[in-house]
Amino acid sequence: QVQLVESGGGLVQAGGSLRLSCAGSGTFFSINVMGWYRQAAGQQRELVGTISSGTTIYSDSVKGRFTISRDNGKNTVYLQMNSLKPEDTAVYYCYAEASYHRSGPNYRAWGQGTQVTVSS
Repeated sequence: QVQLVESGGGLVQAGGSLRLSCAGSGTFFSINVMGWYRQAAGQQRELVGTISSGTTIYSDSVKGRFTISRDNGKNTVYLQMNSLKPEDTAVYYCYAEASYHRSGPNYRAWGQGTQVTVSS
């Protein structure tokens, strides 16, 4: 099992910056993918971005403003959010895809979510 613990959410003014972190722990062989999703009130959960084997993927809505990075040794993923907009207001969830055997499949784990509120 993988447990994900997030931190860094809060209230910020439009145009400001915020940095989220999520640390993975538990029993697993490796965490192969880490990333972030978000869910605004009354909306579906949507992908923010992922990082895997050094490659990052971002949704168009955050491309150029958000940066995902990972500390592999600590199984921690970060989301640096710049030029924040009110439309970025959402609960942000980190996730991980972990394998439990060397050649086994990946299983997804989710963090508890952290609120990010951007005021205008």
